This record gives sequence, structure tokens and C-alpha cells, in this order.
Amino acid sequence: MSSPAAQAGNQKEEALADSVRLALERAIRDGRPPKPVFRDDTARARYQQWFDAMSARLKRRLPDDQVRTEFLESAWYEATRAGLDPGLVLGLIQVESAYRKYAVSIVGARGYMQVMPFWTKVIGDSNRRALFDMQTNLRYGCSILRMYIDMEGGNLYLALGRYNGSRGRPEYPNAVLAAWKNWDFKAGSTAIALN
Repeated sequence: MSSPAAQAGNQKEEALADSVRLALERAIRDGRPPKPVFRDDTARARYQQWFDAMSARLKRRLPDDQVRTEFLESAWYEATRAGLDPGLVLGLIQVESAYRKYAVSIVGARGYMQVMPFWTKVIGDSNRRALFDMQTNLRYGCSILRMYIDMEGGNLYLALGRYNGSRGRPEYPNAVLAAWKNWDFKAGSTAIALN
């Protein structure tokens, strides 16, 4: 059985204000591993409920328990760190790479979140291979998506189009928004402080 092609569009290299570029560089450089700290037991319990539900949903795509655990911990951490709903990030990954760590699109985007290699020059250390590292890929992808949401004044539809390089066309944003529903979790928000 062949794997589906990665769905990344042709993300464009944007002219960034120095303050935006520096903020993205700092976000990417911060190599701390995911270590969520919860305000209280209720927040910890909500996270555990989310984790258990997502792990069950993801088991078919990532059957190895350790890989799935590390992936979900990192995805939750990086999404939350960037102010994104973890379900949105999981939906985006479903559309972009079908949860394939080593996915490469026809335009060269890499990894789970299909990050274009030019980003490693713009805000990183020019190490394109690092885009296949799970946490690095998730950190880049979440940071870039957050930047696009901010650039689009909170308009998620336009930000998703920009992320994919298909701004103004409905197919990609609609696919991600539909996939987000697969990863929706209703137990309440998780209150955390990130170290």
C-alpha cells in the first residue's frame, strides 16, 4: 500500500519585519523539551483526559506507544506554547502529512507539519535535516502558523491558506477545518504554565 502524497502547497518566503523575525528566531531557538506544568490537579486531569482520547484516536496512525506518547506530548506542548488549539494542529498534520514524520511534498516541504526548508535560513540555523526531528518540526510549524494567524488579524481561514501557500483558495483551509473536527476535545481548556 503506498502512502498518500504530502499535501503542502508552495509556502511563500515572506518579507518579515525584524521584530517578527526575531520573535520567530527566539521561539525556534528555545530547545527546551516539552515539560508542561499544571496549575492544579483539575488542569492535570483535563490534560490526561485529552491525552487519553487523542492517543486512542491516533493509535492506528502511530501504533508504537512510545512514539505516539512523545508525539502527543510534543504536539500539545508546541500548540499550547504558540497559543493554538492542539486539535487544530493535529488536524493540520492529518491534512499535511497524514502523520508521516519523513513526508516530503513535491515542493520540498518536510515532516509532520510540512515546513518549507527556507524557514531554516530565515529563522533557524539553516539545518534543513532538523525539519525531520519531531519537536523541531512541530515547533517551526506551530510558530509559523501563529505568525500567519497574527498577520491575518486572527482570520484562521486566510492564515491556513497562507500556511499552505494557497491563500484565497478554499480547498486547503476547508480540509484542515474539517480535519480539526476529528481531533476536537470538549472536556474544557487545559490551564498550564510552560517552563
